[in-house]
Amino acid sequence: MSSTAFSGEDGRPNFADLEGDNEWTQLARKHWLGSTKLKRVKNDVVKIGIWDVLEKENFQYRSLLILESLQLLESYLWPGYDDSSTNHHVLLIAILVTVKNRENLQVWEIFNEDGQRFSDFFRRVLSMSLDSSLATPIKTHVLSFLICAFQSLDNGLIRKECAPLVSISLWQHLASETARDGKFERHPQLKKAWRAATKRYDAADEPTQAKLRFDRAWLYTLLLDFLSRLQNLGTENLVYCERFLEFLTDLESQLPTRRYVNTLIKDLNLLALIRLSPMFNGADNGLFRDLFVLLRHFVNFPIDDHTGAQHTQIQSSEEHSANLARLQRVSLKRFKEKLTILALSNYAVIDKREELEALLEPLEDSELASLAGILGFRTKYPPATKVEVNRELLLEIVLAAHERRKTFREVMRDLSVLPTEAALYEPTLLRNEQYNGSRSLAIPKLNLQYLSTGDFLWRSFFLFRCESFYEIRKDIEETIKRLQPQHGQLPNSVRFSGFSRMAIPIPKPAIVEVAHPKVGQHKPAFVRAEIGLDVSRLADAVRREWETLRPDDVVYLASAEPTENARDLTNGHAAYATSHDHGFRFLRAAEVEQMLDEDGHVLRETSGADVNGFVRRPRLRRLLVKLDAATYKIDAARKIEGKADVYESVNVVIRRKGRENNFKKILETIRTLASSDVPVPDWLQEVFLGYGDPTSATYTKLSNHLDKVDFRDTFLDQKHLEESLPGKIIEPAALDEPNISPPYVLEGLAEASSAAPRPSKKRRRDDDDVPQQQPLQKSIRVSTYQPPNNGPYPTDAPKTNQVRFTPAQVEAIMSGTQPGLTVIVGPPGTGKTDVATQIINNIYHDFPSQRTLLIAHSNQALNQLFQKITNLDIDERHLLRLGHGEEDLETDVSYSKHGRVESFLDNRFQYLAEVDRLATDLEAPGAHGNSCETAVYFNSAYVAPAWSKFWDKANAMDTSTFDLVESFPFHRYFSNAPQPLFIPEASKDQVLEIARGCQRHIKRIFTELEDIRPFEILRSSRDKANYLLIKEARIIAMTSTHAAIRRQEIAELGFHYDNIIMEEAAQITEIENFIPLALQNPKDGRLPLQRVVLCGDHLQNSPIVQNLAFRQFANLEQSLFLRLVRLGVPTITLDYQGRARPSIAELYKWRYPTVKNLPTVLTEAQYLHANAGFRHEYQFIDVPDYKGKGEYQPTSHYFVNEGEAEYAVAIYQYMRLLGYPASKISILTTYAGQRALIREILMKNCVEQGRNRLFGLPRIVTTVDKYQGEQNDCNLDIILSLVRTTRIGYLRDIRRLTVALSRARLGLYILGRRDVFESSPEVRNAFSLLFQRPTDALLLTTGEMFPAGRMLEDDEVKAVEMKGIEHLGQYVFEITRAKIESFKQGKEKPPVVEEVEKVDTMDEEVDEGEGQIVGDVAEDEEERGDIDGIE
Repeated sequence: MSSTAFSGEDGRPNFADLEGDNEWTQLARKHWLGSTKLKRVKNDVVKIGIWDVLEKENFQYRSLLILESLQLLESYLWPGYDDSSTNHHVLLIAILVTVKNRENLQVWEIFNEDGQRFSDFFRRVLSMSLDSSLATPIKTHVLSFLICAFQSLDNGLIRKECAPLVSISLWQHLASETARDGKFERHPQLKKAWRAATKRYDAADEPTQAKLRFDRAWLYTLLLDFLSRLQNLGTENLVYCERFLEFLTDLESQLPTRRYVNTLIKDLNLLALIRLSPMFNGADNGLFRDLFVLLRHFVNFPIDDHTGAQHTQIQSSEEHSANLARLQRVSLKRFKEKLTILALSNYAVIDKREELEALLEPLEDSELASLAGILGFRTKYPPATKVEVNRELLLEIVLAAHERRKTFREVMRDLSVLPTEAALYEPTLLRNEQYNGSRSLAIPKLNLQYLSTGDFLWRSFFLFRCESFYEIRKDIEETIKRLQPQHGQLPNSVRFSGFSRMAIPIPKPAIVEVAHPKVGQHKPAFVRAEIGLDVSRLADAVRREWETLRPDDVVYLASAEPTENARDLTNGHAAYATSHDHGFRFLRAAEVEQMLDEDGHVLRETSGADVNGFVRRPRLRRLLVKLDAATYKIDAARKIEGKADVYESVNVVIRRKGRENNFKKILETIRTLASSDVPVPDWLQEVFLGYGDPTSATYTKLSNHLDKVDFRDTFLDQKHLEESLPGKIIEPAALDEPNISPPYVLEGLAEASSAAPRPSKKRRRDDDDVPQQQPLQKSIRVSTYQPPNNGPYPTDAPKTNQVRFTPAQVEAIMSGTQPGLTVIVGPPGTGKTDVATQIINNIYHDFPSQRTLLIAHSNQALNQLFQKITNLDIDERHLLRLGHGEEDLETDVSYSKHGRVESFLDNRFQYLAEVDRLATDLEAPGAHGNSCETAVYFNSAYVAPAWSKFWDKANAMDTSTFDLVESFPFHRYFSNAPQPLFIPEASKDQVLEIARGCQRHIKRIFTELEDIRPFEILRSSRDKANYLLIKEARIIAMTSTHAAIRRQEIAELGFHYDNIIMEEAAQITEIENFIPLALQNPKDGRLPLQRVVLCGDHLQNSPIVQNLAFRQFANLEQSLFLRLVRLGVPTITLDYQGRARPSIAELYKWRYPTVKNLPTVLTEAQYLHANAGFRHEYQFIDVPDYKGKGEYQPTSHYFVNEGEAEYAVAIYQYMRLLGYPASKISILTTYAGQRALIREILMKNCVEQGRNRLFGLPRIVTTVDKYQGEQNDCNLDIILSLVRTTRIGYLRDIRRLTVALSRARLGLYILGRRDVFESSPEVRNAFSLLFQRPTDALLLTTGEMFPAGRMLEDDEVKAVEMKGIEHLGQYVFEITRAKIESFKQGKEKPPVVEEVEKVDTMDEEVDEGEGQIVGDVAEDEEERGDIDGIE
């Protein structure tokens, strides 16, 4: 397969290709499309009609995509496959599987129904991979299929076929029995496995033995073929060998496939053979060399291949020393005369390649061969491999085995986390730039399983660094392009004819301090520089953005220069671009220390008016920065050598948006975790890595599970309790109380939930024909108690849950309350946030000494969860919200660190005033309410004795109720209670209970004063905030990004927590899932984490990754949530939705077949009534070209559709004219460009020219990707623009489509091109219901105002058709004119300007020419930036 075997993304098929009259569509219509009857596959169609055409055009990816979209695989090739099918038939199936895999489509489901037929097909593919008669490009396709298969081992069908190929039987091909016996000595259990494999072979019949022989020889034969190919430098052979290195790397990077393969690869001395091969040393084979480095990393990864235990640094060092010691012993015993020096040298000498090579130089070739053989290395190869065992090879084998290699931790340590122009334009990174799948990439993949936590962190570090540098390079290039550097009038000078708000031209920075290196280091301790910023010409908004640069923010110093030329990039073959091609010569990153004004003072908040209301315009700001010390040292050495001084040529400083510029802190956090001994909790280790029993981390398998739990207000009544535990017998603990009221304490939970042990494989085979015994119903004992009286005031009454949880929700709550791992799958509208809050509530009250960490991907998702928590019976002093999203919380109090501290101090005055009231009541002299300390003394000296005296009186047998009331010591204090404290007819027991409530009320005052006391003592705000975090707060919320940025700082404070709950966990990348698990330092080498609760939905959006290579090839968009689901970890799926009308929920029910409707959506009036002014509650409107255009791209990946944008705004205006609240309407779209266009039209048509009072702006205008997780309870209607008119675009990923269809509650109006979406098989289920209704016109009803009185089921209403945007626009214009006239005549009052609950703050549109922000609100600086709609 040549480098042009696949076309790029620009060559993707469009609607015309799938519906036109090209050769592929004609062939499809004739042979498989449009027919429900299974047609027999014709070999001439496969060979002549498809294969020959594809082969002639070198298997262009565009043609393969067309055939895949035309359902060639599902409708023709696979249904028609049998054992008589031709090889071309088999190969086409394999090729189309790889196409589906690349497109992130369902791959293996179509094979599941016939496992035997798939097994036959797979065996034929394996045989073809060894067929020497097949052309190399075809074998590359076969190898790509096998890579896809070995990456899908979570599928049982695939695992059954692949596992025998990498079993212990491979060791039949080791160089000698001695090598095999050596493995058995170190791992005795392997000998047992070897004997079992041998016994199985001996007992098999001839056909089975032939199959087993093939299985154990398959990979070995492939390896030998690969060795022979290393001598051939042809392009097609190079591409195959690159794919083969990728395949081997995949095998090495997962323990189940690595376990026996790694031994075989080492036995073959594969790395040494590759390193000496002509292919490795070819001048243009940089990608092959990079793939070799990646393979070498995994082959030598410090892990026990059989136990999976990662070697510590000490263990690795000891193993390395043992190898050197063996070499010295052999040298001294067998080659004493020539290798005495080697035998007597210290390890630090002989583990260096150059030194060891020199010491081995005296040996003759035969002696070197003898040494290699004694050391156990293979020295003979089959002739077919064309391997020549010469001195060079033998020397390389010995050297590679004994040289000291950098550990993965050292590699991470040496990689800079701050970019330079060289790092940004490394060929390794540039190969990822225009990835199209035609070649492998030398980057690690995020697999289903990892070798160790260190391995996971290494892969994450590498990928996150590549992704960050990619984003930085794009931003720098765009900024320099906007600046338009040109030659100045002076020689070597540069002037800028353009403008960017993200950059300021500067004179060269002044290096003000270079600190001496620290002990043991060679680089300066720090390098400080000062940069002068001329801000006199900047707009105020832009200047304020620069002034808000914070310490540790990263800025970029560039030496911009005129662009002479530019070169395009391809997948690793064209001449690579450099920084010169994009307008800059050097780039250095620096960390902000301080921003100073022109007088050298630290810049504070901007001052107000100075004199007579005049504000002097600032002219200069001085920026103090720290340069990267290691890079500065290199630059200084360059200058000494006579090369250009980097800092002399710097002429512009560039910044990036805050939320996109947190890469350095995150990379440092990953690196710190990788170099430390922070593990995941012991009970979660195997499940996280993907090994062992996937159920082992659930509470039923843990020894510390709880048998008895107080579920407080989880259950509303006894009927709710019984309904929530189907299949369980509810037994009252007290047999004389059959009817009990909440709160409920359940006992026998572990016993009721425990599963029977899984029998062995042999026992399962033996029991296949034995009828399975029905499981016995488990019983749960239930008891209750009287909730304590907390005092006589309304504020003392606890807040209680009002949600009637479903059985699935109760199961999730019960699991989340128990220790262990809980994975909750929450389809749209099923209340996973309510479940999470109830879990938090139960943990808070049942385990008062434990602390819980809340994590979410976005501020909005975190705030929605946090706001629900504030409505629970949780003391607000125990709540803390970290990060910059706290200000968006819709609460009356601040939950930030400083807000909580202020709240404590405010409460201090309130409680001390209560102490003074108590002192007055007790007639205690002194200033007891002066401080927390005096209050605590007052409590012990006066209050406690008063209570003691009262309880002595109460416990006396002869005390009457009247005497008890009279002796109560706090009558005056509680005189302001809203009702009399003691009613005359109260019994003695009632009086005592009221007194206990009063005592609890008073006790709470002094308890809180005890908690406030440290804030009274501590002086600095920082100390108070840190004390709050590590001591006082019990529920701490932050985004995953904030956790990654602040991990080191938080852990060093001694922060600890026992539980973690992640909301929208399926939208968080794996590394962002992992870091919150390690946000604390271990105690005694173990993390004290007890509970991990993941809430999410893997069938909706995944994490957004901009770069196609990282998204598709490296699988960087994989979340921990999705991986755990794939691994078979038990999940709890919520199965009742209460958000949308049942009819709207049907639009995505095909994705969630088990989800049913709650009674509320079937009975409440808002769901039963129609949408005012609309014939249907949902409708797809087919939007034709507008002004002769459909979709178009003003810039790359920036899709807009003016017709749909105008239509969406017109529908919004129509709804507003009918009285729909603006805060109940949202406009969504699938592309960021369309969002910007809709907002522009909204501003023009609904805000400008005095129209704000009539229309205003909708609640939110954003993209589908940004809107998942948004609380939809306040949404009535969604207007959705799909944009695309030539092809379906990224909505082919049905996860995004699921989000798009599931946002609305009462109304959904979709604007799109019917032909495009109707032609795509992937989305056919989603659009089938939509297309059952008319799509050629929007159907409206007249004479209705919001809210409608018409019932949804009323079919008699007459509809008015709106034929196109022009018709609807005219209709809206006429209603608007009539409305305005009615206002003028006084018939109607103009509507009150509505406060929109939320505006789109996700992104901001920047007008670079004006230097001001056009968007609504500045972004949250804590979050990383995303791009929507990248295809």
